Amino acid sequence: VQLQASGGGLVQAGDSLTLSCVVSGGTFSTYLMGWFRHNPGNDREFVAGIRYTGGTTNYGSSVRGRFKISRDNRKNTVYLQMNRLKPEDTAAYYCAAGRGNPVMSAMNLERFYDYWGQGTQVTVSS
Repeated sequence: VQLQASGGGLVQAGDSLTLSCVVSGGTFSTYLMGWFRHNPGNDREFVAGIRYTGGTTNYGSSVRGRFKISRDNRKNTVYLQMNRLKPEDTAAYYCAAGRGNPVMSAMNLERFYDYWGQGTQVTVSS
């Protein structure tokens, strides 16, 4: 299973940006999908997760209300729409796929994700 994330870039505070992650080599429609982010010196942080049906989502507290995760099972793609970006959102963003089906409150746990893509860098200037 391979995950290819894209869409990162340099934006200004307050701007919007949408990340995409295409999954190949597996059964995308059955996977839990998630986005995490990481800055050097910090732990990797859960950003958002979405169940295989798309009906259940969960968000990290720092992005809730600003970011939206969605998926298109026909295109094997998960999206992360990021609005009202802040400089503290600057990080490498990683998509991940999991074969499990955790409860919503557990979707932030890395142990439920089996496959990881490379990061796409998002830099937000003030």
